[in-house]
Amino acid sequence: MARGFWRWNLAVALICVGMTGLARAQGPSIDTGMGAKPGGISSLLGPPPGDGRASMLPSVSNSNAPISGGVGPAFSRAPASISTPSRGASPDQSAGFPAPLPTAAFTPPSRGSFALPTGPDDEGPPDGLTLDQAITQLLQNNIDMRSKFYEITQAEADILSAGLRANPVFYADGQLVPYGRYTRSRPGGQTQYDVNISYPLDLSRKRQARTLYATRAKRTIEAQYQNAVRGNIDQLYTSFLNVLAARQTVYYARESIKGLTRLHDVTNELYRRDEATIADVKRVQVTLNAAQIGLDDATESLRKAKLDLGTLLNIPAEQVEKLDLRGTIEDRGPPPPPVEELERIALAVRPDVVSYRLGVSTAEANVRLQLANRYSDVYVLYQPYTFQDNSPIGLKSPVSWALGVTAPLPVYNRNQGAIARARLNVPQSQLELQRVERQVSNEVRSAVNEYEVTARMVQRIRDDLEPAARAIRDATSRLYTGGEKNKIDYLNAQREYQDVVKQYLDILIRHRRAMLALNTVVGQRVMP
Repeated sequence: MARGFWRWNLAVALICVGMTGLARAQGPSIDTGMGAKPGGISSLLGPPPGDGRASMLPSVSNSNAPISGGVGPAFSRAPASISTPSRGASPDQSAGFPAPLPTAAFTPPSRGSFALPTGPDDEGPPDGLTLDQAITQLLQNNIDMRSKFYEITQAEADILSAGLRANPVFYADGQLVPYGRYTRSRPGGQTQYDVNISYPLDLSRKRQARTLYATRAKRTIEAQYQNAVRGNIDQLYTSFLNVLAARQTVYYARESIKGLTRLHDVTNELYRRDEATIADVKRVQVTLNAAQIGLDDATESLRKAKLDLGTLLNIPAEQVEKLDLRGTIEDRGPPPPPVEELERIALAVRPDVVSYRLGVSTAEANVRLQLANRYSDVYVLYQPYTFQDNSPIGLKSPVSWALGVTAPLPVYNRNQGAIARARLNVPQSQLELQRVERQVSNEVRSAVNEYEVTARMVQRIRDDLEPAARAIRDATSRLYTGGEKNKIDYLNAQREYQDVVKQYLDILIRHRRAMLALNTVVGQRVMP
């Protein structure tokens, strides 16, 4: 009997030593209020303005420590984490998926020959895809946009998580249960059986503060999504214009080949009349072949531009070859509003500015949340049933109840660091808003300046340079056909005219791009 007694004592001692070692790594039973950020994954839209990288949602304990460190029948040893809403892992907002690479702007090929068409500008088939239709198709079918839209629904899930109430804890135990039975020679007891319920009371209104923060964060994410839409539309502008510019380059190359083909026929006729040499014919043939190579290059550039546009609009590759656009690179719209009006519109509607403006209110909501996190929940314990077994001593066994309160004392951890960080994040967010507003104003003025400069350049080439170069080329052509000028003079005049046309095409594309860039920097469709 004594040997068994010492064995049990030794086993209990070893268990106590082991639990003492484990207790050294045990978390505090007081809720620190350091919760995870919303979502639990990196956002595809990037870190939201006003986030401040502070702990946000929900502010619950992650410890497996008991609700209270007390000992005895009135205290539950259940871990505090089971009484609170679940949360995701803390996200790394600096991570996320890389943004799609911007589409490169189209540049007409340097080789080849170009000439202005004599007829009206070809806008494409009447049933071709217009820019407005392309924007609608982008918003409906673009995979990147559809993926980023889930950020908004995830933010709605964060609001749901933030508003969840903590769960009560049910706990039952039996205490002073003997190994065998109590006797007069081995007195003890009484054996006691307890049933209790602990319920946390959020006296500092952390749940309301979490919900307010999550709601404002959702509004910020919605503005970020709208800004991502603005970026994708800007990418569509570039791709759409690339197709129009490549198609116009093909038109110019074909028109030039028509003129060089006539020159080739004239040179052959002069050769038959012994007014030109075979070297003259070969020289013109080389020029014509080079122009045909340039046309092939322009046609391939058009095919690649269509593939890029098809990728953006999520069009199958087999349908891209049949894709026709309705539009022109010519400026046929009215001039934009004054720069002051454009600045006012941009600062009012641009979603990146709006997101930073909402970020300030989000930072202010975070201050309220961190202030609420200063105080942990108070646990009210109700023990409706306590049974004390007096049968071993022949007495009646009583049933009783108990009521208690567990209130952590905020002596050391009152969330001072997180509160200070959240308060500092408010003026930091306001400064970021000022920076973005200044940047937007500069972008608007730069875009307007680019529009006006390129408009003057297009007008000057169209009214002065191109007509003069065309007149020189045509006069030289007549003299060459009549035998008064040699081929070198005509080819030089033709080359000068092609250089002017190439310059005109470059500036025309640049000006059309400046028109579309105005829409992007303003955040609203102000140019067609």
